[in-house]
Amino acid sequence: MTAKEKKKAAAELHFYSDQGFQYISQAYFDLTKQYGITPSMSRRGNLYDNAIAENFFSILKTECIYRHKPAVFSEANDRFNRYIHFCNHERIQSKTGVAPLTLRYAC
Repeated sequence: MTAKEKKKAAAELHFYSDQGFQYISQAYFDLTKQYGITPSMSRRGNLYDNAIAENFFSILKTECIYRHKPAVFSEANDRFNRYIHFCNHERIQSKTGVAPLTLRYAC
């Protein structure tokens, strides 16, 4: 991926978080601005703002992280990439009966 492609991809990113201290710091906002990433934060006391992201990360932790704790960053990165690929291409959703990208490409 070229630097131009990375910048374009980053510009389309939305980073969902809660109001933890690390996400409300000026350094965090400066960093997201530097990379062109749009931060999105749930409102105080409203757990439904980022429900989709919260649900995904809950499942990621349960199915991927807690079962096999990675020892080094590269192992974690590889495991996350494989898990996200699995979720998009193979993991059957109970609501639709197919994997997410199967449904998306069917339209």
